Amino acid sequence: MIVKIKDKVRKIKVIARQPGKRSPFIFYLVCLNCFAKAGGVMINRRKLIQGAAIGSAVMPGVISPSIFAQEEKLFSISLAQWSLFRRFFGGELSNLDFPAYARNEFGIEAVEYVNQFWMDKAEDKNYLAELKQRCDDNGVQSVLIMCDREGALGSPDDAARREAVTNHYKWVAAAAWLGCHAIRVNAQSEGEFEEQQKLAADGLNRLCEFANDYGISVIVENHGGLSSNGKWLAGVMEMVGADNCGTLPDFGNFRITPEETYDHYLGVEELMPYARGVSAKTYDFDDNGNETFTDFERMMRIVLDSGYRGYVGVEYEGRIIEDVEGIRLTKSLLEKVREQLRPAYA
Repeated sequence: MIVKIKDKVRKIKVIARQPGKRSPFIFYLVCLNCFAKAGGVMINRRKLIQGAAIGSAVMPGVISPSIFAQEEKLFSISLAQWSLFRRFFGGELSNLDFPAYARNEFGIEAVEYVNQFWMDKAEDKNYLAELKQRCDDNGVQSVLIMCDREGALGSPDDAARREAVTNHYKWVAAAAWLGCHAIRVNAQSEGEFEEQQKLAADGLNRLCEFANDYGISVIVENHGGLSSNGKWLAGVMEMVGADNCGTLPDFGNFRITPEETYDHYLGVEELMPYARGVSAKTYDFDDNGNETFTDFERMMRIVLDSGYRGYVGVEYEGRIIEDVEGIRLTKSLLEKVREQLRPAYA
């Protein structure tokens, strides 16, 4: 499709989750931004991200804050594969088992993959087809792929930074194939505060340019180093010029160094304007089923106050409670808080 705007021609290429099918909604979003600019109105990137909340959860590859939940639910619940990392690393579960396990064990109908559990399968079309079939058979939506161990997108070495960008290409393609809306990446870098921002923004811009052709968003998690500084990561988002770039605020990953920890309520608040996913990190629970590190009602008010209505991923990382029980407790807590907040936000 060709759209002429102020004598400029933009080719909008949409690759939806099934070959031969295109998403009219992504075309609508891109055109909305283009036509607004043509009329002399510049849409703030944050507002465009938040405004995309009208997208449907069943439309893959939509440039939006997430695959959005039904509004009456306020948010939907997904399961982060990392919650079961001991079982996957130990061989008790395989990545192909994940969709059915999430649905049958926890009643969760949306999953967030971790690439570390299937590093050599990203380009295996037969494997991807089997994984997608298992999702379809169990009525499970693939939400995103969390990508690690593919290099530093903010490396001060230009060649290394380019290689890191290229290393992520296969995960973009795999995400599109599975019907995910995004890949989660890390904004690892070195140097001074502002220099690291510039380097990370450069790597993200390059990757987003590639991912845009697949209708995939590139979202950055607070995940150690300066990325766990909410102000720093929000600044990176402002530097990135791509509309398919955003954040994945994690409730718990705000340790910058062993000696320095960022306030996690402040950090999530700073990252939510760019959010296209949320990770509800949990570690331990009291006798009333409340998380001992995070006040979930307070944190979810921050999430909802931003206008976000997408998936909130269960990510249990505790050691005291067994993982299956930790996942159940996290899901139950999110459901309880959702009901408590419904009157104020519905």
